[in-house]
Amino acid sequence: MVVLALFVLATFYIINNRAKRIEKDVDKVSPVKELLVMDLSANYPNTPKEVVRMYAEITRCFYGESYSEDEFIALAKLSRELFDQELIDNQDEESYIRALRAEVALYKQKNSTISSVSISSSADVEYYNFKDDEWAQLVVIYSIKTGSSTSPTKERFLLRKDDEGHWKIFGFRNESLNKSENGEQ
Repeated sequence: MVVLALFVLATFYIINNRAKRIEKDVDKVSPVKELLVMDLSANYPNTPKEVVRMYAEITRCFYGESYSEDEFIALAKLSRELFDQELIDNQDEESYIRALRAEVALYKQKNSTISSVSISSSADVEYYNFKDDEWAQLVVIYSIKTGSSTSPTKERFLLRKDDEGHWKIFGFRNESLNKSENGEQ
């Protein structure tokens, strides 16, 4: 009777733990898959900060997550959905994907990843009007980890509101960090 009781308890324990493990695996959705299920035609980000946050998350996935070739292309297409039409017109999709693939490969070859992203607060977004368009500007600081060292990279984003009222990335540029901005004296 004791052996039978122990057998029943052991079986219950094993089945219970296996169900919990399977449940945990189902709950884990990679950041890449999380982005790829988004439908920007139905849920486009409302503010310049949200647009840049989404673009930064896509960028972080390119440089720091695992993905298939199909997922890479889908992420690239998703990032282009955040671009202003003028920016899209400057480079066809195939050229963009090819250049992006080369840049990501270079980062991976250096063993570099984006360890964190810091976006301007909403109060630091600069809004203005120019030539009948609404514009916004904000800053993102990426922490780039290469081996055991981490260094900040600052990018300034320029966004323009399109005819549908969506903020689109018009352009961005790297800016140097002066010593007071990156914590050095």
